[in-house]
Amino acid sequence: MFYAFVRAVVALCLRLFYRVKVNAPALEPDGPVLFVGNHPNGLIDPALVFILTRRKVTFLAKAPLFRMPVIGWLLKGLDALPVYRKQDDPAKMGGNEGTLEAAKGALVQGRAITIFPEGKSHSEPGLAELKTGAARIAVSAAKAGAPVRIVPVGLTYAEKHVFRSEVLIDVGPAIDVQDFLPADAAAEPDAVRALTERIASGLRAVTLNLEQWADLPLAQLAEQLFAFKQGGALDAERLRLWARGVQMFRAQEPERFESLRAQLAGFRHRMALVQATGLEDLALVYRPGNVVPFVVKNVLALALGLPLFALGLGLFWLPYQLPRLASRNAELDVQATVKFLTAFVVALVWWGVLTAAAAVWGSALLSVAVFLAVPPLALFTLYFAERWESLQRDIRVFFTLGNRARLKRLLLADGERLALEMERLADEYRPRLDAAAQP
Repeated sequence: MFYAFVRAVVALCLRLFYRVKVNAPALEPDGPVLFVGNHPNGLIDPALVFILTRRKVTFLAKAPLFRMPVIGWLLKGLDALPVYRKQDDPAKMGGNEGTLEAAKGALVQGRAITIFPEGKSHSEPGLAELKTGAARIAVSAAKAGAPVRIVPVGLTYAEKHVFRSEVLIDVGPAIDVQDFLPADAAAEPDAVRALTERIASGLRAVTLNLEQWADLPLAQLAEQLFAFKQGGALDAERLRLWARGVQMFRAQEPERFESLRAQLAGFRHRMALVQATGLEDLALVYRPGNVVPFVVKNVLALALGLPLFALGLGLFWLPYQLPRLASRNAELDVQATVKFLTAFVVALVWWGVLTAAAAVWGSALLSVAVFLAVPPLALFTLYFAERWESLQRDIRVFFTLGNRARLKRLLLADGERLALEMERLADEYRPRLDAAAQP
């Protein structure tokens, strides 16, 4: 009951904090499963597993977290297992044997476990070297007869420390541990190393791996241009291929890479100057038949929603600012964790304060009304703020490009030329990327 309650609350709060997208098979894996993920975002990463699966999952977490006031209580209530790291306390490293045995036992019983084999959260652009703990647990359980499967989970954040930014949870094909069982005890270290490398390749397939963060805008623009040329939506899997392709392209054809990089950077700069976010903005044709309904609809929405939004803004401005202030001095890979936990606590406290204030200065009936009205008002305020931000962008694009037909034609022609170049580049490098991905 406690686990189900925590899972439901955390999953809801995460969907409010981020715009979560899930790319996973329709059927959840059953039996003994080891979820392994990349670890770019502190405690947010394991919490996202609550969205991924309804199964009860046993988490492995670093031991110091169990001593923290609220987090430690939650971890113990969720039956999480402590991992003792050398950098925390070398004297307690021996306690890991008990943790590994407990994790093995959970898999033998057919349960699910989550572990982040990089061993620590970080803000590097690529996957860190994996520890062997996940493979050791899986091999040990498989030797005991459990049909263990390892499921790679890739977490890709647009801006991991920014409220209402996007996060993609991408689930890769399961790895059958039976294929890595050693013939005898002497061969077990080699089997563990081979399985660890297979886990790493599985994670690389569902994550963005970049040599440097400066390559990310380049890969994103390449995918944007390619998607426009193909007439489809942006695709996360293709974006990962672009990220890998950028590295291969730079290594194999450095001069051509630099030339194309400069062209893309220049085009991106010109697009920013006219406040266009994509080629679809340039392709828009403004006619009275589509402009007038757009204006009428949004004016009505603003007129009807503005009073409620103003009320929500007045009531929630202070609690909205506190998480940002609390995370100012935090490291990048834990900023979202601090914001999320602070927002959760502040929201509950503020809800209670508003309810109590209504009881003290109003009546019991008003108090009940406030208690029931605060959550929907907060959600409406959030929705309206996002709608207003989107509307502002549309208005800026309209006034910047609405009657500048020649500028639009020139930019669109430049964009289509680059999109064609992206298409040629994709055809040229896709076979090389496929060949490099083969074991």
